[in-house]
Amino acid sequence: MKTYPKIGIRPVIDGRQGGVRESLEEKTMNLANAVAELISSNLKNGDGSSVECVIADGTIGRVGESAACAEKFEREGVGSTITVTSCWCYGSETMDMNPHYPKAVWGFNGTERPGAVYLAAVLAAHAQKGLPAFGIYGRDVQDLSDNSIPEDVKEKLLRFARAAQAVATMRGKSYLSIGNVSMGIAGSYADHSFFQKYLGIRNEQVESVEILRRIEEGIYDKDEYAKAMAWAEKYCKVNEGTDFNREEKQKDRAGKDADWEFVVKMTLIIRDLMTGNPKLKAMGFKEEAIGHNALLGGFQGQRQWTDFKPNGDFSETILNSSFDWNGIREAFVFATENDTLNGVSMLFGHLLTNTSQIFSDVRTFWSPDAVKRVTGKELTGLAKNGIIHLINSGATTLDGTGQQEKDGKPAMKPFWEVNEKEVEACLAATTWAPANRDYFRGGGYSSNFLSKGGMPVTMARLNLVDGLGPVLQIAEGWTVDIDPEIHNTLNERTDKTWPTTWFTPRLDETKIPFKDVYSVMNYWGANHGAISYGHIGQDLITLASILRIPVSMHNVEDDKIFRPAAWNAFGMEKEGADYRACANFGPIYK
Repeated sequence: MKTYPKIGIRPVIDGRQGGVRESLEEKTMNLANAVAELISSNLKNGDGSSVECVIADGTIGRVGESAACAEKFEREGVGSTITVTSCWCYGSETMDMNPHYPKAVWGFNGTERPGAVYLAAVLAAHAQKGLPAFGIYGRDVQDLSDNSIPEDVKEKLLRFARAAQAVATMRGKSYLSIGNVSMGIAGSYADHSFFQKYLGIRNEQVESVEILRRIEEGIYDKDEYAKAMAWAEKYCKVNEGTDFNREEKQKDRAGKDADWEFVVKMTLIIRDLMTGNPKLKAMGFKEEAIGHNALLGGFQGQRQWTDFKPNGDFSETILNSSFDWNGIREAFVFATENDTLNGVSMLFGHLLTNTSQIFSDVRTFWSPDAVKRVTGKELTGLAKNGIIHLINSGATTLDGTGQQEKDGKPAMKPFWEVNEKEVEACLAATTWAPANRDYFRGGGYSSNFLSKGGMPVTMARLNLVDGLGPVLQIAEGWTVDIDPEIHNTLNERTDKTWPTTWFTPRLDETKIPFKDVYSVMNYWGANHGAISYGHIGQDLITLASILRIPVSMHNVEDDKIFRPAAWNAFGMEKEGADYRACANFGPIYK
């Protein structure tokens, strides 16, 4: 099991002894325990363990007790806090002052004691001190004896907790760039200031030649390699696809077999670079055994590497999937073309859902008219307003085949919900075509599949804008099935050896970028997108606000948007207020 940050629960109370405080002790601790139980029974970390909560040793009525709580939280590895109360308390004495902890305050809506008054007062204090906090206040009055958590309060507590745990999990980790900038893609430039100030993540870099060194010098677990190669022979090599290269560019069988061996070794080595491998220490490679403490990473690949050696498609695909030769496990977050910003977008989705993430080019918008002209057929169902072709040679998780099921429908699930039958179905639905050697002169293998339609998904993308900083784009929608003849015709017009996901966003005429499918494509800020299972736009918005990253585009319903209370002071128009608040407070780790 890994070590994860915990969520600290702060039960605050009216400090007046002699009748007031004593009458509130039990109630306040009951609320704290209820919040801890809610979180631990509903939220999980990436390894499947329950998110742990730490409750202060007692209620907090004066600053000395706040300090004692803070000391305990530091010892216990807390990464965010939720303050709960049913009464008036001394705001500046009882508030959480740690500048790095995301914070929320639940003020109980009851008539006997003014919990709402404390909530308003302490949120004002948080804003005044530059420590924004989320305010949670139930819609309906509860009786003093009622220690249950209303549904609207539960929703906000869990939304905050998911996002806050993601923020705390990122802190202190690394992004590992293997290689550097791919084909001039701006996202490949690892912006150290952004990673450090906004995410609390350091940047590590290894030249691609390190992969070659480890292959040539045998710096990988030979026993695991044999196991991995046998697995690839059984599940991947048997599904080797058609070689569409011109005859003079096709590798012979020996060359193709050598490519399989190379890409499997490459996968082992990239993983070891990210997380380390104690078995390497036993082999005498103490330095290589350490790894780079990477929560995410990326591989440059094109062009210097792929002009020379097999591409990274197999490695990227397998790492991003929730299984490999060692069985079912947590998916890695690994970006093709070392697009660091799409890697971060994938990381956001992964930490919020614990599912693997699809990395894709946002390649082509197909209007209904264009489809009709090219194929003679019409798009129907969810696809009727047009579709966006999501396709990329590497990094698209095999979970993206849609061969996993939830409630009888195609899904992408946390690894602990995936079964062996679903793993085999994902592998069976995938072919591995010899790479297009006009694109990838060194060869390799590209995964090829067609995602099942009907999965609710959210596409996201983080962009950096000079003078503005980071901004996040969000588009909720669905994967869609289209007529096989339409798919074949459209797919033949691009690289037919790559995996395809047909995507359509949910439209909203009140939001200009979502008035039609074309506008979503037209407003997208980069060539890549990160696609997560589920409609998680509201969670992404909450996460972005904690990180002080404004959202430039989304189709989330307004009543689902949950940001810190201080955002209300920056104007009535939500998106403009978001920009102003993020600029005003600045990144957490500045």
